[in-house]
Amino acid sequence: MELSLPILDLGLALAPADGGPRLPRTSDPVEARRAAQDFEAFFVAQVMEQMFAGIEPDALFGGGAGEPAFRSLLFQEYGKAVARAGGFGLADAVQREILRLQEA
Repeated sequence: MELSLPILDLGLALAPADGGPRLPRTSDPVEARRAAQDFEAFFVAQVMEQMFAGIEPDALFGGGAGEPAFRSLLFQEYGKAVARAGGFGLADAVQREILRLQEA
């Protein structure tokens, strides 16, 4: 299944205001792939943070003052692991768009 992103304007994503990964202006497929995977990892981490936002930590093994900071770091690592393992296919579409925009 091929995912296409005709609505996505990566020009806006080249300089994100929310601290997300910066998408490069490159025609190198390896660098574009790395940036696309970083983008997907960031996206997955943000989705996971929202998914778990309403879930309270387990009283036996969780909680404490550092829980929010370390939970965020855990979601970042989950996002990286998901992106490295193939992710949702978002990295493929983003890579194609990065390379397509450089051809124009």
